[in-house]
Amino acid sequence: MVESLSIVIPAFNEEANISGVLREIKSVCAENGYIYEIILVDDGSADKTFEITKSFAPIKIIRFRRNFGQTSAIDAGIKHAQHPLIVTMDGDGQNDARDIPNLIHYLRAHDLDVVSGWRKKRMDPLSKRIISRVANFLKGFFIQDNIHDSGCSLKVYKKECFEQVSLYGEMHRFIPAILKIKGFQIGETTVNHRPRKSGKTKYNWRRTLKGFIDMVSVWFWNKYAVRPLHLLGGLGLFSLMCGFFAFLYSLYLYY
Repeated sequence: MVESLSIVIPAFNEEANISGVLREIKSVCAENGYIYEIILVDDGSADKTFEITKSFAPIKIIRFRRNFGQTSAIDAGIKHAQHPLIVTMDGDGQNDARDIPNLIHYLRAHDLDVVSGWRKKRMDPLSKRIISRVANFLKGFFIQDNIHDSGCSLKVYKKECFEQVSLYGEMHRFIPAILKIKGFQIGETTVNHRPRKSGKTKYNWRRTLKGFIDMVSVWFWNKYAVRPLHLLGGLGLFSLMCGFFAFLYSLYLYY
């Protein structure tokens, strides 16, 4: 069976890394006989990322006028995908394109809709690893998706997963959780992770805060989306009881 892939890559100021990422993807796809398209979303880069990538072939480029963030870039790329399987990965060279065949094999072998990469041996600075561990602990408390490393961008999806899904904020970290809520089958397998060779990480405390807020949003949606009366009915009953006791107190004061 020949696999058909849409490979979505968000990139923001990755002029030193993006050409190597694209060459590696092209090599892996050729070796495995994939039918494929590369969709690069230039997320408002201020460097030469766009100039470098526009001469590459085959490639489809979506260029944002300003930086909207990784989630918006992934969402735009997914919406332009044409093939039955969608692969997402970073443009900084830390994800290894040679893991793509393993992700696809794992998805087919276990009859899954989503396979998330698990960077079991992360090559990030200590501060980033600590933040990630805290985030994963909180995610395990709020969202039980059984994914060790939902922050890993290297994932493979069946295209139908996104027929009624739009992403926002820092929601790309919780795509497996969202899809699990919708009834899709998710899994994960270990992938290689490499140190960043050039450029600066785009993560900061603002993205961490936004990620936490989106985590709570996913938890809230999971808990009440299909049974809103559990929330609204409880609030209504509480308000009714407050009103009843206020009425009794008013009668007491009157008499």
